[in-house]
Amino acid sequence: MLAVVDRIDVDAASKAACTQSVQENTRTISACLQDVLSQRLAAYVCGLKEGRTIARWANGETTEIRPENEKRLRNAYAVVRLLASFYAPATIRAWFLGMNPRLDDESPADMLRNGGGRGVLAAARAFAAGE
Repeated sequence: MLAVVDRIDVDAASKAACTQSVQENTRTISACLQDVLSQRLAAYVCGLKEGRTIARWANGETTEIRPENEKRLRNAYAVVRLLASFYAPATIRAWFLGMNPRLDDESPADMLRNGGGRGVLAAARAFAAGE
């Protein structure tokens, strides 16, 4: 049985994750998403055709990022950072891929790719809180 996490802990972790998502550079964010989600899934979430683009961002080879892709990148990072406060990378990756009843049974990865950052963050908060 999963332990219920104090709502205050989830709220604090969520605020910290959102702060980190705007303070970190895209190189660090890309490397984190590549490590936690995988290169392919991170690219998918960001609306990219190739995983190699995430690798180029992560190693600093490419610094030019389209605003819509950077928005998805930062949104995904906020969610990953929040969930990383409570779960292991394998669980986070599975959560991104699975159907989610709080997202009308869409996966968080699909929702983020299609611009649903706010809903995904709310679903992540609920998951972290054991709801």
